[in-house]
Amino acid sequence: MHDVAFRDDLSAVGHIDPEIGDYGIIGDCRTAALVSRAGSIDWLCLPHFSGPSIFAALLDQNRGGRFVIEPTQEFQSSRRYLPETPVLETTLRTASGAVRLTDLMPIGDVADHLAPTREILRIVEGIDGEMTVNVRFEPRPDYGRQKVRIRSRGALGWSCAWGDELCLLSSDARLEVAPDEAAIIGQVRIRAGEHVYFSLAYTKGDIGVVAPLGEHAQARLEATVQWWRNWTCRCTYEGPYKEAVQRSAITLKLMTFALSGAVVAAPTTSLPEAIGADRNWDYRYCWLRDAALTMRAFTGLGYQDEAGSFLQWLLQATRLTWPKLQIMYDVYGRTNLVEKELAHLSGYRRSRRVRVGNGAHTQIQLDVYGEVVSAAYHFVSSGGRLQADEQKLLAGFGEMVCKHWGEPDQGIWEIRGAKRHYTFSKVMCWAALDSLIKLHEQGCVRIDLERLQLERDTIAQAIEARGFSEALDSYVAEFDGDRLDAALLLMGCLGYKDPGDAHMRATFDRIRERLGCDGLLYRYEQGTDGMAAPEGAFGICSFWAVDNLAKRGDLTDAREAFEHILSFANDLGLYAEEIDVVTGKALGNFPQAFTHVGLINAAMALADAQWGSCR
Repeated sequence: MHDVAFRDDLSAVGHIDPEIGDYGIIGDCRTAALVSRAGSIDWLCLPHFSGPSIFAALLDQNRGGRFVIEPTQEFQSSRRYLPETPVLETTLRTASGAVRLTDLMPIGDVADHLAPTREILRIVEGIDGEMTVNVRFEPRPDYGRQKVRIRSRGALGWSCAWGDELCLLSSDARLEVAPDEAAIIGQVRIRAGEHVYFSLAYTKGDIGVVAPLGEHAQARLEATVQWWRNWTCRCTYEGPYKEAVQRSAITLKLMTFALSGAVVAAPTTSLPEAIGADRNWDYRYCWLRDAALTMRAFTGLGYQDEAGSFLQWLLQATRLTWPKLQIMYDVYGRTNLVEKELAHLSGYRRSRRVRVGNGAHTQIQLDVYGEVVSAAYHFVSSGGRLQADEQKLLAGFGEMVCKHWGEPDQGIWEIRGAKRHYTFSKVMCWAALDSLIKLHEQGCVRIDLERLQLERDTIAQAIEARGFSEALDSYVAEFDGDRLDAALLLMGCLGYKDPGDAHMRATFDRIRERLGCDGLLYRYEQGTDGMAAPEGAFGICSFWAVDNLAKRGDLTDAREAFEHILSFANDLGLYAEEIDVVTGKALGNFPQAFTHVGLINAAMALADAQWGSCR
């Protein structure tokens, strides 16, 4: 754990936002909250990942709302996750004493009481001397646009209602309504050995449930820890980077919506890819472009249940648009993700605009057909089975590829503007047909084999003729172009080319030369997306480089590159979407599932290359 010092005025309204990487994530596989080093929950959406926020100080310290438990004096903070769990422990030390703040969203088998729909449990334990902490529960529902009605419920705590939604805050601490009637506040003195409990329970359109405290709260903590440890012990990875892989697996599980199997890209919106710029997007949705690599991570780590649920979601969510695929869906498979600006929020460090919804949902990305079909192939290869209706759906995607692979699209990075003939999109069209051919040969899907083989080979001929530049000695981002794209590294990871192939080696070298900085990779050359502000290095792209090095047998370089990227995780082992190459700080939405998927797959590639298997 790393100690971080705070002045006693640091939590005052209007202070500088914590670094993006200063947060930890807790969750219950339905939604997630971000907790700062200083003990403040600054982000929480209810009732699920893409629902409106109740705390959004992450995006506006004054209007967003938060739930703070922090010392009244100058203090130092250190933190860790309980091993093999996402239960967060923050130790706060002052001159007079120390307390341990445990934050979790309960999950597990405690059935001796009626449970709330969602709960955040916060336990403060005195571990040395004594300390007084400030408590401020400041709900600001609907991204700060809703006013709440705060009422005392006597021994049952406090209720905060808006519309048909209700939060119930219960505690054994003495609290009161703030003078402005917009928050619940209090000061609590805690001595060594004492425990103080805070339970925030939520419901929508139903009766409110007050979760019991004391020994019942301890039971929920213990059940949650046991549930997560039972889940984590199923991980089959036994390579040298087990701790980092397990933490990434837990983080990926936290972003898997339990009710459908969908995996959100991140639990946040509008965290900037460049501070002060307009590179702010809503990532609380499920991108099909992540499907194949996410499936590989699940199956490679032995999480076949998650793999099966994920594939079911992929195929169920896409039924309404079948055989056409939309590039993203929400956790329930809904497609109407209209992008709107929340102009009343100032944005993280005034990085406007704050967005909800994502305008890219209407784009055409041909690569998603390859992602979904490849995901199905990985699932079957790991022992899964396809139902008859699922086989039909997959065959339909193959027909779409045959008809449309020669058309331009917006590409994997969702470049806003004119459609182009992106090389990687063609590669994934090839991967879709290649995976269907393999599934057919295994008796899992019925297709017109001869036709799909012909189309697959025709796509490959086009890629080699127009997607490789003899002048650059490299594959290029667009047909007949001269720019590079780190996604081209996936040609080796996903089976189009052997990473040791001469063209792939040359492409790897060109990408490192033109997109590399301090051992990290940008995803494309500046100016490609038409935006003025530069972005950070893209986390997963750097892991793709490791995957390539490992698969072509350059193990020393692969290990060195991998360990270098590991050094950019925060103290809890979490990654954002991007990394600032100058400061090493996290940029973009946080934590980012795609980055953690990249870490898992790179670690497995290293272990497979060294020992033949990490399982």
